[in-house]
Amino acid sequence: MIRTASLFSQLLEHFPKVEFAKLVEEYDAERHCKGFRCWTQFVSMLFCHVGHADSLREICNGLTSCMGKMVHLGISKAPNKSTLSYANEHRPAELYEELFWRTLERFRGSGMIGNGKRKFRFKNRLLTLDTSVITLCASMFPWAKYQRIKGGVKLHVLMDNADYMPVFMSITDANTYDTRKVYLLKLAPGSIVVMDKAYTEHSILGRWTEEGVFFVTRMRDNTLYEIVSKRDVPRNGNILSDEVILLTGKGAIDKCPFCLRRIVVWDSEHNREFVFLTNNFDFAASTISNIYRQRWQIEVFFKTLKQNLKIKTFVGTSENAVRIQIWTALIALLLLKWLHFLSKARWSLSNLTALLRLNLFTYRSLLEWLNDPLNTPPLIPEFEQLRLPM
Repeated sequence: MIRTASLFSQLLEHFPKVEFAKLVEEYDAERHCKGFRCWTQFVSMLFCHVGHADSLREICNGLTSCMGKMVHLGISKAPNKSTLSYANEHRPAELYEELFWRTLERFRGSGMIGNGKRKFRFKNRLLTLDTSVITLCASMFPWAKYQRIKGGVKLHVLMDNADYMPVFMSITDANTYDTRKVYLLKLAPGSIVVMDKAYTEHSILGRWTEEGVFFVTRMRDNTLYEIVSKRDVPRNGNILSDEVILLTGKGAIDKCPFCLRRIVVWDSEHNREFVFLTNNFDFAASTISNIYRQRWQIEVFFKTLKQNLKIKTFVGTSENAVRIQIWTALIALLLLKWLHFLSKARWSLSNLTALLRLNLFTYRSLLEWLNDPLNTPPLIPEFEQLRLPM
């Protein structure tokens, strides 16, 4: 009996077949199915990301060349290009969206992606809000209108800074305003949201202040305000001013009738001023400045997603196919985050992704491979002699 299956098979063990079957039934994803199951589609798309396959041909040929190892993946044979293309176009992308959120919840509950290192003394939940555009060819993706010759989809993400994974995400066309999805967010009182200038609408700031949600953002240069009072500034520091203000722009009093805090910080590294706006009056001005620095983590999240997984080139041109590829990319990223957290070897996530791609169908223990990835695996799988009870 072979002690271990392939690395790819061990990754798929984190998606129980019973739960997956319930999701398929819930979304009626296999309606009019003629033998091609959603599990085969899921395995194929996960192989697309982890194996860095650039096309349907590479996905199908890559699985076909596994010499019988597909049985360990729960599929009998590799799909045809036309069959996989049809499934990506017609089967609901909501199936894989729900699969991602349920898997992420299970990983978080089990501590499989870490709880993050606390960089601040406060216990408030720190969240980061931002969007990123994935550009597409307008002639091949006519439904994703963005510019004259470019199309695009936009990822709206609210990220938890404890584990650097989303707590909310929405996929829209690139012309959708960033602030439109903010009104769908339901945040707990006491949460701290770090965001860019694009979200500084008066109605959003007023709503969150009324709900007890804190925000930290940069202030727009054309924002009209009046100074209510000035707060003390520490000496010999980089805090230039700390003021209590009231927004006075058009309709500001009706939408945000609350006093806010304006903090001016000098950045000696870039030799420029940064003006921050917040509704938190308890934290020190330096803490507010350091909180905004954490906004860079969501840029790292977008870069990790685009550079290590296949969401810049798509294997399907329909809107549903693009959504399926993005949600399965997030599932693959979740697995990579878990492997990176689990590994004792000090290597980057990009190196882990590259080596995993080369060892997907290697028969080794996943834990042993993570801790010693460059060790040569045995040419012949080890067998274990089982004892029969006499």
